[in-house]
Amino acid sequence: MSQEPPTRCDVPHDGRNLAVETSGDRDGFPIFLLHGTPGSRSGPKPRGIVLYRLGVRLICYDRPGYGGSDRQKGRSVSDAAADVHAIANALGVDQFAVVGRSGGGPHALACAASDLLIGRVTRVAVLVSLAPADATGLDWFGGMTPSNVDEYTEAAEPHQLVSMLTRRAEDTQRDPTSLIKMLEPELTPFDLRVIGDVAMRQLLTDSYAEAVRSGADGWIDDSLAFRQHWGFDPATIKVPVRLWHGARDAFSPLSHARWLASRIENVRFDIQEDAGHFAAMEILPEILGWLATPEVRTGAGRAHGATT
Repeated sequence: MSQEPPTRCDVPHDGRNLAVETSGDRDGFPIFLLHGTPGSRSGPKPRGIVLYRLGVRLICYDRPGYGGSDRQKGRSVSDAAADVHAIANALGVDQFAVVGRSGGGPHALACAASDLLIGRVTRVAVLVSLAPADATGLDWFGGMTPSNVDEYTEAAEPHQLVSMLTRRAEDTQRDPTSLIKMLEPELTPFDLRVIGDVAMRQLLTDSYAEAVRSGADGWIDDSLAFRQHWGFDPATIKVPVRLWHGARDAFSPLSHARWLASRIENVRFDIQEDAGHFAAMEILPEILGWLATPEVRTGAGRAHGATT
């Protein structure tokens, strides 16, 4: 094994460039980490030495429109699978796992469901994800913070969404801490504890700054994609999936994860009672260890029942 310093490259795909960063164990098990909304490849992740000890080669990329990746206007959630496919091919990666946090969760599920990645994705983990907007029987906005209700309600009126998120992106460009300051009144004590950590707060603000350095396009396209049909049905997923959710999450309410768990056949569902949305950053090393277990590398994953 050899520790790899963060390495940046551009991967061409479908006439666009995708900004990619790899870190951790150069010879380790490849795992894609799909960032939140808004977010970027520089988002919170374990330090290189932690990844090295886990035997993980972590692959992060900016979704189209964020950071250094060109925009793909009108993209759907399912389009993420083709981006991951292109990056894996460019890096010479055959089999790999995928983890998505927050806004990256639906995109990770897209990889699990994609015919393009059959036989290549070993396991998928999804942390504090939304459910599809057309989820049958789910009160989609129930228990959600006002800022997210506003954002996803505006997604029905694209011109208003563009105006709102453009202002937020411009504020973030001027002051990368402004988004956290805006959200603070809505944060539970559980989330305030996490982002009260100076290092964690810095990782978040750095990620937000990189996400919107060229504007709000990625943020806008994520929000529109979440409120439209995702392009796949979670019930079709066959690879092992681990859902993790903080019971006190008000940005992606727990009911969303419960709905996903009820639809995915091969699922392990973990609920942490004393955690909110941002605790997904703290649980990530454990999740990466689960994704990189030796039995996964040999294709011997098995089903898990729902747990709390």
